[in-house]
Amino acid sequence: MTADTMRMAYSAMRHNRRRTLLTMLGMAWGIATVVLLLAYGDGFGRAIYAIFNNFGAKAVGVFPGRTSMQAGGNKAGVQVRFTDDDLERLRNVVPLVRHIARSNGKTVPVQREERAFNFDVEGIDPPAQNIWNLSVESGRMLTDEDNFSHARVAVLAWEARQKLFSGAPAVGQHVRLGGVTFEVVGVLNARMQEGDDDINRVVYIPYNTMGLLKDIHYIGGIWLDYESLDHDKVTKTIRETMGTAHSFNPEDQRAIFVFDAQKQLAQFEMITLGIKILMGFIGTLTLGIGGVGLMNIMLVSVTQRTREIGVEKALGARKRDILFQFLAEALVITAVGGICGIVMSYAVSLGAGRITLYSALASHAEAGDITLLIQPRVLVIATGILAFVGLASGMFPAVRAANLDPIEALRYE
Repeated sequence: MTADTMRMAYSAMRHNRRRTLLTMLGMAWGIATVVLLLAYGDGFGRAIYAIFNNFGAKAVGVFPGRTSMQAGGNKAGVQVRFTDDDLERLRNVVPLVRHIARSNGKTVPVQREERAFNFDVEGIDPPAQNIWNLSVESGRMLTDEDNFSHARVAVLAWEARQKLFSGAPAVGQHVRLGGVTFEVVGVLNARMQEGDDDINRVVYIPYNTMGLLKDIHYIGGIWLDYESLDHDKVTKTIRETMGTAHSFNPEDQRAIFVFDAQKQLAQFEMITLGIKILMGFIGTLTLGIGGVGLMNIMLVSVTQRTREIGVEKALGARKRDILFQFLAEALVITAVGGICGIVMSYAVSLGAGRITLYSALASHAEAGDITLLIQPRVLVIATGILAFVGLASGMFPAVRAANLDPIEALRYE
């Protein structure tokens, strides 16, 4: 497009300022809708990941059950029990294991001075803290040395500390777990907690020390995380390995229970993808309405300027000159409207801030809410949609103007 073409387009837009401004407003509204809806879809995806990451995005839990299928001469209904041999077995066969840990829990009276509550006490190997993504607010985490020496030390979850100490410093103080005295060495940050879930009312102690409160010959559960991207292969390997070791059919879902956070996350990612596509489709339809408005305005402009087009053709203007003249006008309106719309979308995203999602269901769950952060990728997609709509909306009126018969155009009143 030449400078003369752009000047003629600008002159035509100035001649009909009100109409041009209203058309730009329609395009701005459309592109702002596209950007904000795409940003909402991205924000929803980030919120889902934050929820899973709170509990360990790659955590896998393996728990013993009871067989429901006959296998290898063993009848159904046999209780499966895990031992330390199973821990080493999984450590050696599961691909790309990062951390692996035992867990064993029991609900016991937890007492500090005159205060007493029934809390879940969880005996864990130190790597479980990484698997579950636990973070310390004060003090320290459990260590391998604590585990090896059967140390009577405890780390309190956030709400357990609140109930026992009412906000007073807990690190260095002592509590009694089932009548046994433990030193508090750490307090955890609050975690997302739904309803009556007691995830913030847990006391963590070294796994070997758990033997003071219950028999730990059999492991309550085994937790691990991994580097592999194929979570289905990890789950299959676990089932086959444990099936061989305990003589049950790997397809027997009740023999052992395998919780795979990545499998759950993958299901939510499919939902997120569907939401993103839906948001993009709705935004495109809204922008398309603005495009229809642009097309109608340009068709009116062609009709009003029919004699002008006839004069231009009589003076030697070619079809492509007329085409570019009207197409340039449509694209300038689209571009200016698009810039205004993007500015509008940024203003709305900054004003909206955080949109309630998971925090409506859980406490300490602000990280699971939606934030409207407009990523460069969203702008690229929205700009592509805008360019397509502007080009499609401006092309039909421009072609119609270019194809006008010069003689009939000069006769037009």
